[in-house]
Amino acid sequence: MARSTNTQFAVAVHVLTYLAGVTEGHAVSSEELSKSANVNPVYVRRVLGPLREAALVRSRPGVRGGWELAADPSVITLEQVWSLLQGADPVLGLHGPDPDCATGRHVQRSLTALDRTVADAVAATLRRFTVRDVLTGALGDLRPLLGG
Repeated sequence: MARSTNTQFAVAVHVLTYLAGVTEGHAVSSEELSKSANVNPVYVRRVLGPLREAALVRSRPGVRGGWELAADPSVITLEQVWSLLQGADPVLGLHGPDPDCATGRHVQRSLTALDRTVADAVAATLRRFTVRDVLTGALGDLRPLLGG
């Protein structure tokens, strides 16, 4: 199975969960977060930028500086994190067909409509869960919760 090349959502959830598990008032460096998530510290900071703008995390400068959670993990929904990082970008990885091709135009319209449906379904599912749920392991096997 092909893997997604956009790992921002997964890294953001990882980092938020890590911060939620740290003792309150203890800032965590980008290096520590990157080690835990197994990504580059610059990537962690790039992912944390939109979360900081949304007041989900805050950063403190200085020797004891770093990142800390700025919101209660029980109110940070995974849909909120998804929306901050995904925005209106296509979920299905749409391409740009030849605009002169009738088949391409038809396929593009169909896939765009399908993409919005899939994006809405992803958001609706993620809306049901919080960072606290990830921290406590409450998301173990979701199939019964999602009717599967």
